[in-house]
Amino acid sequence: MGGSQDLFYSAATTKGMPTMVRGENIYVYDDTDRQYIDVVSGAMTASLGQGNRRVLQAMYDQGVKHTFSYVRTTRHLPNLALTEKIASLAGPGFERVHLSSGGSEAVEQGIKFLRQYAYAKGLKQKTKVITLMPSYHGGTLATIGWTGDEDAAAVWGPMAIFGDKIPAPLTYRPPFGNTAEEGARGTAAALEAKILELGPENVLAFMMEPVGGQSTGANVPHRSFFTEVRNICSKYGVYLVFDEIVSACRTGSFLAAHHYPDCKPDIVITAKGLGAAYTPIGAVLAPASMVDELASLTGFNLSHTYNANPITCAGAFAVLSEMTDRNLISNAGPLGDLLRTRLNEIKELSPIVGDVRGHGLMMAIEYVRNKETKEVFSGDLFASDRIRQIGVDNGLLLYSRRQNGGRYGEWSVVCPPLIITADQIEELVNRLKKTLSTYVDELTRSGVL
Repeated sequence: MGGSQDLFYSAATTKGMPTMVRGENIYVYDDTDRQYIDVVSGAMTASLGQGNRRVLQAMYDQGVKHTFSYVRTTRHLPNLALTEKIASLAGPGFERVHLSSGGSEAVEQGIKFLRQYAYAKGLKQKTKVITLMPSYHGGTLATIGWTGDEDAAAVWGPMAIFGDKIPAPLTYRPPFGNTAEEGARGTAAALEAKILELGPENVLAFMMEPVGGQSTGANVPHRSFFTEVRNICSKYGVYLVFDEIVSACRTGSFLAAHHYPDCKPDIVITAKGLGAAYTPIGAVLAPASMVDELASLTGFNLSHTYNANPITCAGAFAVLSEMTDRNLISNAGPLGDLLRTRLNEIKELSPIVGDVRGHGLMMAIEYVRNKETKEVFSGDLFASDRIRQIGVDNGLLLYSRRQNGGRYGEWSVVCPPLIITADQIEELVNRLKKTLSTYVDELTRSGVL
């Protein structure tokens, strides 16, 4: 009776899944006491690693003092403290913070906020949301419709409303031209063309990930793309939304948006890093001017029961305090440079690593059958999942989902907890090197390589 959560997933991708019983620092241990490095921070979430007593104590203390009250009828101090901290880290233009229970919910709340703002201002035709193909924005019916997954419509098409997509500015496989810059320029032109096709008066927002997650393997568009899309969105009155559910806190700045001062989004959505897997939380960061104006008109009147839960707010405040007090956010920059250097060394030696990309401690390595042609592995091999299985044998917890049927490539995301040290990066890379070498031997023996 019962069973673990993975029983709901494809049996083809749950082979060799260990059972975890404890964790410490960046490591987790299974029921045989085997140690694993959490290469992907759970699901790009566990930024503080395991067992942080400051966070756990803060949640316990808050629970004893005040467990819950509903935000539609009361205010509470942990909500005020957390949103002040988030807004101060985000900086001017993000003075207001709407909390939610996770990333998918935050994405929906952000888009719904923009819709209600436009509606209250008399822009009632603005309903269209443009996103990238590929991309990922969540697992609810609404966010599935905004996510760039070519296989989603077959299952969810009759139930979800699918938004308009344009080709993502992939740097390793540019959709236009032969370089990352040409690809970025082509995607920016595609955005403008799509806005004109739909009619600017009908387009509410363009939503993008400044650093991709699993859907693109930590793709970071060419810098020119950010300037272009800001100009285009401003030109046509389209709101620019940064989905920073995975990238916030990981690039050396609190927001990846901070690296692009000439591309300030209208709102930012974030989640995973805020709670660091200690508590479920998401957030929409918006300017006071928009929030206060809407409050004077109709208000943003949608909420969920656990928005700004006091225990969650106390935990997230402690998470961000740990990050800032220990300089973990800023240290993600130089540690990410070290990680990139070591991963590039693997790329030079391995016949199946075609690309290393990302920003800070949000990196990925892309696997190819042929480095010259960038040929992908066939689906029957499911290379990234086989590498995950071998990684288990070498004490690594990797993550693999062959989204879009491998049409845009196949990769492993490498985004360890922010508390990782330089020595632990070396340990991670050595285990990964051994894992990939084992898989190359396997492919060679089978005649694939």
